[in-house]
Amino acid sequence: MTADVWLPFRTEEIEGLPEGLTYRFWDGDPEFPSDPAECAFYAVPYMKGSEVAVRPMAAMKSVRVVQTLSAGVDHVEPGLSLLPGGVRLCNARGVHDASTAELALTLILASLRGIPDFVRGQDREEWRAGFRPALADKSVLIVGYGAVGAAIEERLVPFEVARVARVARRERTTARGLVHPFTRLSDLLPEADVVVIATPLTEETRRLVDADFLARMKDGALLVNVARGGVVDTEDLLAELEAGRITAALDVTDPEPLPKGHPLWHAPGVLISPHVGGPTSAFWPRVKRLLSSQLNRFAQGEPLENVVLTTGA
Repeated sequence: MTADVWLPFRTEEIEGLPEGLTYRFWDGDPEFPSDPAECAFYAVPYMKGSEVAVRPMAAMKSVRVVQTLSAGVDHVEPGLSLLPGGVRLCNARGVHDASTAELALTLILASLRGIPDFVRGQDREEWRAGFRPALADKSVLIVGYGAVGAAIEERLVPFEVARVARVARRERTTARGLVHPFTRLSDLLPEADVVVIATPLTEETRRLVDADFLARMKDGALLVNVARGGVVDTEDLLAELEAGRITAALDVTDPEPLPKGHPLWHAPGVLISPHVGGPTSAFWPRVKRLLSSQLNRFAQGEPLENVVLTTGA
């Protein structure tokens, strides 16, 4: 039974790795570190795109675990049908919560308080004073209430928001309150001043934020997307932005990277960051702890964490 492990980190960078496995460093280089057919545990290179992630998967005849370093798994989904049955796909739930939640709050505050306008004013030596909206007393709707959504709410608490509503695939009750199902979105959207998108990209959520969704948002509301660009219909969002009815702060876009000349760059009322919710200093220690834990579980035959699905099941 093969025991090759492909990691996008050097072994000396990760403490507590189990012995008895053969570690191969691969971070998306054109050449593979060994025969993919001998790989048993594949840790997917981080932020290298779907083409890199999927490239070795067709040849991975002995793989038993595919571990993404992101909470989303959409970048590896095209390769899942190429794998043998019984392969466990695991995500990095918990690794990006702090970083992504920080960025969500940054985008909300920067958009409401007009920080981009202040920066442009500083570049021109212009004193752009005046009243701006505050986050305090606003109603916030979080669409996608997993680990990241919950972390966003934790960081909203000190800002004295009036209300937080939560939406996920299924209704449930948490320590913070009720989580509504997606079927309640049409009722909740008109009540929200800020709508934060934190849901995974799935067939159910692809272009969830379409013309109808946006039309139900109240005038002057702010849309914040820290999920995946494909959750939002770009053309429909552009129409609302150009009408000046809502504003948006986007860490992700569709297409991505956003090409030069795309109208979204200069749409009124939009703030764009280049998909930087996850890659911060907080990422490194958390992802290395996850990999060490998963590999120890794998080596000892124990149940893995964060299993999203099993191929062929």
